[in-house]
Amino acid sequence: MSLYNVFDVAGSAMSAQNLRLNTTASNLANANSVSSSAGETYRARHPVFATQLQQAMQGRPGRESLMQEDSAVGVKVMGIVEDETPLIVEYSPNHPMADEEGYIYKPNVNVMEEMANMMSASRSYQTNVQIADSTKQLLSRTLRMGQNQ
Repeated sequence: MSLYNVFDVAGSAMSAQNLRLNTTASNLANANSVSSSAGETYRARHPVFATQLQQAMQGRPGRESLMQEDSAVGVKVMGIVEDETPLIVEYSPNHPMADEEGYIYKPNVNVMEEMANMMSASRSYQTNVQIADSTKQLLSRTLRMGQNQ
């Protein structure tokens, strides 16, 4: 794999983790919102990622193609899905947002899980920044090799 492909792979990973951080921030921002109906209640969202392996292996049979020079495999964002976990329904007849039966609806956001997602995405982003920086240093040293003669 060319060192230049590393920038593409690390860049796609950073973009994916940025999206993951954004959806986590959205989930955390709406974690304490309240609604008077299930249809209006915020539902946790999660990004779905896939490798771009098919693109890398296009037209090549066998696993040996993964070792070829142009086989850099990045991350592709397939979309964002809503969490199917049931909403939190709470009986609170004195709440201003309560429905006619006295229930309020809260999002299905698990704050602890979202915090873990945030730390994981942040660490992954940081790792890919370090990969890009190391690659930059390797390329710089490669260019300087011929200057010392």
